[in-house]
Amino acid sequence: MKTRYTFGGDEHIFVEMDDEMSLEAFFKAIAISKAVKDAKIDGVTEILPANASFEVRFNPDVIHPDTMMARLKELEGTASSAEPRMQTRIIEIPVYYQDPWTHETVMRFRERHQDPSGTDLEYAARINGFDSVESFIEAHHAQPWFVSMVGFVSGLPFLYQLVEREKQIEVPKYLRPRTDTPKLTVGYGGCFSCIYSVRGAGGYQMFGITPMPIFDPQQEVTYLKDFMVFFRPGDIVKFSPITREEHDRIVAEVEAGTYEPRMAEVTFDLDAFNADMTGTNDRLMEALHGN
Repeated sequence: MKTRYTFGGDEHIFVEMDDEMSLEAFFKAIAISKAVKDAKIDGVTEILPANASFEVRFNPDVIHPDTMMARLKELEGTASSAEPRMQTRIIEIPVYYQDPWTHETVMRFRERHQDPSGTDLEYAARINGFDSVESFIEAHHAQPWFVSMVGFVSGLPFLYQLVEREKQIEVPKYLRPRTDTPKLTVGYGGCFSCIYSVRGAGGYQMFGITPMPIFDPQQEVTYLKDFMVFFRPGDIVKFSPITREEHDRIVAEVEAGTYEPRMAEVTFDLDAFNADMTGTNDRLMEALHGN
């Protein structure tokens, strides 16, 4: 697909790389948005990267919209030669699957679901061809995930599974959104997993909960004192299943100010990943466990 540029009112230009999410589209969007940032164009006030697109907000009193559009198209040519590689970090996220809090919410909103007779995990396992909930949970946490964007609500990461496309889990959202979702729920909708940073409405299937805060506007959590949002696009996530006892221990450590997420600095090379997905993922997880 050819890159598509559209105006969004007087102050925004939306740049779409592709109709579907892919790592290639993500890397292209990141490359162009970085080129826009590096160009330091007078009048640009925000650059907002997304899954396979980005948006630029600008002041039309400083730069004419047509001039802004032409400048972005010019920068696309510069960015297209950038290597699809980035320095990033891999982060272990503990998940208490089949926890009591999301289960209570799951059962409270069954009339809004495709299969009111079961749970979200049972439904997701069945439509993806798994013979048990346990095997589905293993597929969810066995391989790492790529944070392709952060948003919708403050701090919420959209996570894209780093496996062959035919192996990717796909689960539709609820038929009608819920009016409640527990804070830090690990959810799933379409081809994306996510972590609900705050309590609120939602439509993603609910699989579990993490005890690790990822958004703190008061910046009281130890590892969020420098910035209230934990994730950034390009982060790599490895979900790690935990028990109720481990969940409660981590909650206590967060409250005591002693919890630090396990993470490691890594290089992610898209060409190397496409050539050997299993080997790349193994190396990423070795870097995490060796840290």
